[in-house]
Amino acid sequence: MSTTDTTQEIQTVERTHVVVLGAGYAGAMAANRLRRNPAVDVTVVNPQPFFVQRIRLHQFIARTGEPQTSFDDVLGDGIDVVVGTATRIDADARRVHLGSGEHLDYDYLIYAIGSRHHLPDIPGAADHALSASDWAAAQHLRERIDALEPGAPVVVVGGGLTGVELAGELAERGFAVTLAGGGVVAPSVGERGHRATLRQLGRLGVDVLEDARVTDVAASRVLIETEGREQVLPSAATVFATGFQAPALAADSGLTTDGIGRLQTDDSLTSVDDDRILGAGDAVAVQGLTLRMSCQAAEPLGAQVAEAVLARIAGDRPIPVDQAFVAQCTSIGRHTATLQFTRRDDSPARAVVTGRLAALAKEVVCRGTVWNIRREAAHPGAFSWLRGREVTAEREPVLQ
Repeated sequence: MSTTDTTQEIQTVERTHVVVLGAGYAGAMAANRLRRNPAVDVTVVNPQPFFVQRIRLHQFIARTGEPQTSFDDVLGDGIDVVVGTATRIDADARRVHLGSGEHLDYDYLIYAIGSRHHLPDIPGAADHALSASDWAAAQHLRERIDALEPGAPVVVVGGGLTGVELAGELAERGFAVTLAGGGVVAPSVGERGHRATLRQLGRLGVDVLEDARVTDVAASRVLIETEGREQVLPSAATVFATGFQAPALAADSGLTTDGIGRLQTDDSLTSVDDDRILGAGDAVAVQGLTLRMSCQAAEPLGAQVAEAVLARIAGDRPIPVDQAFVAQCTSIGRHTATLQFTRRDDSPARAVVTGRLAALAKEVVCRGTVWNIRREAAHPGAFSWLRGREVTAEREPVLQ
């Protein structure tokens, strides 16, 4: 074949445009992996012009770490980034409308917009509650924390792993922190991990009210109820860490969602409504699987959703999702943590590591999540993950 013939063949290769909504752990991984096919053009839409390492937001608030990483550092060459927010998906037209008034047309769409804070319907919460659920909320909370006097009272509402990490970080900075658990603190870990978590919080001076349920929130106090008794807690800043839910974009666009707003997909991460729309990360509910909202789930899902898109482009049927969990690691301040090993279905195993060794492991995990994405940017297809989940009884998702 002559050089001219080769050039003509290259020029006639049909190109495919994939739009990725969200550049978090799932979206960034998916965008990088799509580059396995050089005929795919990738556009990423993200509210911020940089990657936000969500699992460091509690450090950002306490000024012990920074979560931002440049897209130049984590996204591969040739990926276009549009800074903006999707407001509607027109599946029939294969078009995404943006808050700027512009739109993007796509051949395939990857829905990876993550999750947002779920605020309970508690009197006063909508007016006075703060959160650390996303970049904008974390910025606002950090400003509020910076304005407080040393030793000021702070109430953290919610005993999940996010609440534990916030309470530990703020206590280590010197605030008088009360953790209102609303039931069981760190409910996703085993009994040994639970005891270790409470012990380490106590060493930092966190007043853990495990069964306390918040009934009312005001500007400078919180009303709680414990075993039928009411108590008023002073609070210069009240932080809600009461779980996550998906943004409303999918539902508002007429796509099928689950009870907390996640895009409903089949076992290959394809929307049950449209095989040109696929999803990954916190914002999707995968048929037949219970996956905790976490970076541990998001990055493998991002790789697998990219593989599913590439399979569809090639005219093949995508393979079902296959991934498993290893552990849950919760930092408690900068020097201690609880590392709860899990079975592949994410249920707690007996093995638990605590203290400084666990804190070191958590830091390795945090760095490793970004390293995985960088490596995929440099070598598309390089990322691998644990597969072969054990089959166990279906459990409700743990939202942390």
